[in-house]
Amino acid sequence: MEQRIFVIEDDENIRNLVKIALEGYGYEVMAFEAAETALECIQEEKPALAVFDLMLPGIDGLTAIGKIREMDDIRNMPLIVLTAKDKEYDKVVGLDGGADDYITKPFGVLELTARIRSLLRRANTVPEEPKKGVLKLGKLSVDMATREVYMDGKPVILTFKEYELLMYLMENRARVVEREELLDELWDYNAEIETRTLDIHIRTLRQKLGEEGSTYIKTIRSVGYRFVVA
Repeated sequence: MEQRIFVIEDDENIRNLVKIALEGYGYEVMAFEAAETALECIQEEKPALAVFDLMLPGIDGLTAIGKIREMDDIRNMPLIVLTAKDKEYDKVVGLDGGADDYITKPFGVLELTARIRSLLRRANTVPEEPKKGVLKLGKLSVDMATREVYMDGKPVILTFKEYELLMYLMENRARVVEREELLDELWDYNAEIETRTLDIHIRTLRQKLGEEGSTYIKTIRSVGYRFVVA
């Protein structure tokens, strides 16, 4: 069965180019000029992934992503944002706002499809034995069956990538996890990914965990990160 992808881009040329290119890779693509239209049918269609331009008429991409993250049945959908070239602020805002990855304009179709495949591969990977039970460390607890995260009893809403990052650090808490390992395991881009993506995800994850965020997720200078609970 073809995986359905939503593409929300107000530039008709870019929208059509992306649609045709992704269809050539075997995806079913629904393209939209405005976020409002996409949001009207996204819960019914339940795409495997959505690509949002940040600058859209009406509801912008960031606001639309925020609305998706509040929808119970699709809140973990992988989301990619298209940002203006060399605008670091847009990249930070996009990832802070709930996107799993970003790609800058102008971009190559091969790069976009590689990132889409990587996100879908991670999202669709089903362990031979699905993880169950509750992992509790300090004030933080994770229901691994439902992917629900709680800090001191209060729910913490994480994006797909933030949850994957948190679980990887928690499960490997006995050691320092190198940056390169996180990029290889969670993004699957090897050296091609901009490491700034990892930095932003670490920062937003810490922020969402509240006061304990920086205490639990330690930066080991020039090496990587370690999950620490005293």
